[in-house]
Amino acid sequence: MPLGRTIPALPVTAVSRAVATYADRLGFTVVHLDPDGFAIVVRDGAEIHLWQAGDTGWRRRPADQLAAAPVRTGAEDFIAGTASCRIACDSPAEVDALHAELAAAGVLHPADPGAAVDTDHGTREVNALDLDGNLLTFFAASTGG
Repeated sequence: MPLGRTIPALPVTAVSRAVATYADRLGFTVVHLDPDGFAIVVRDGAEIHLWQAGDTGWRRRPADQLAAAPVRTGAEDFIAGTASCRIACDSPAEVDALHAELAAAGVLHPADPGAAVDTDHGTREVNALDLDGNLLTFFAASTGG
């Protein structure tokens, strides 16, 4: 049975703030916003689901209780910003254009070298971070590769 497309689901600390960042700085459109902590954003053919990792209950537990009953709700706030996804573009030129757009928006990864990068595995890539630090890698097959 063939598999279909994948849709990343990224943990964020506050969905309302995250969707604003995706819309205002990353060029996505919000197509669904649930007040209980879930959103869907799209840009062209890319779709990303954002879910609120907002459980702060673990912070109120004494340290000696954490060993006996580890944190494991799956929605702890420390999970936000620990995910990544790769988003395919049609051409290296699109990746270059995205680099310029994302640089102007101030969302490039702090280690950005100043231009999109050709990798050893045949792609041209640019990395950006969302408000929480989730990594978004935009890529296309390198020309000639």
